[in-house]
Amino acid sequence: MAAARNRQEVSAWRPSVPGVTEVFHAHFTEYAYPMHVHEAWTLLIVDDGAVRYDLDRHEHGTPHDTVSLLPPHVPHNGSPATPHGFRKRVLYLDSTRLGEDLIGPAVDSPDLRDPVLRRRVGQVHTALAHPGDELEADSRLTLIGERLRTHLRPAAVTEAPRRDPALARRLRELLDERVVAGLALDEATGLLHAHPAHLVRSFSTAYGIAPHQYLMSRRVERARRLLLEGRSPAEVATATGFYDQSHLTRHFRKWVGVPPGRYRNSAR
Repeated sequence: MAAARNRQEVSAWRPSVPGVTEVFHAHFTEYAYPMHVHEAWTLLIVDDGAVRYDLDRHEHGTPHDTVSLLPPHVPHNGSPATPHGFRKRVLYLDSTRLGEDLIGPAVDSPDLRDPVLRRRVGQVHTALAHPGDELEADSRLTLIGERLRTHLRPAAVTEAPRRDPALARRLRELLDERVVAGLALDEATGLLHAHPAHLVRSFSTAYGIAPHQYLMSRRVERARRLLLEGRSPAEVATATGFYDQSHLTRHFRKWVGVPPGRYRNSAR
């Protein structure tokens, strides 16, 4: 009974996505964090329960629809705000994602009520949990950083995102060349000399699909052809750039509606 009352479950890892120093998932019922600091930004969502914390000598809370952004180097603590504790997901981000010029605004307004931002942060956690989806995680994090800056420095946002079909076409050509090898967002921005957020938005605006979705759809398209030739799902996964067979299965089912093995066996 005592173990049930004082539940402590954690999962932590460091993904191969630039600017993410750690992913941390936890379920605590009674544990309370003492005052401490991080070198990285703490981007926090709570899936169940709530957390009460002090930041810069002011008390804050994390209801379910809130995204909390705790700045580096500023002491804070944390404890359950409900009898059954809390379940949280955290991203720790370095200064390449959010600069230190945002520390002051984040101290003043760490809890952001923004359903779109909340949904996007959850989507990033889903992508980070699956090796092979780094381009999706990186792209979504880029847009999250842009939205966070809009919240914290609204006066700095002076113009709406502009269309750039030429840039979008160049990125599509690059993705077409790298269907199997894949493409990291920072490599694409270096080759095309574009800001990552502008690059992602330009492509999505021009083609109605995000770059990571386009790449996965091209891989699934190739996988369908190879499966109909009679090759095994494991072999097809390697040949089409997926991380492993389970990675292929997850995306194939999403795009085609059935797993690759069933699709292969349906061939006449």
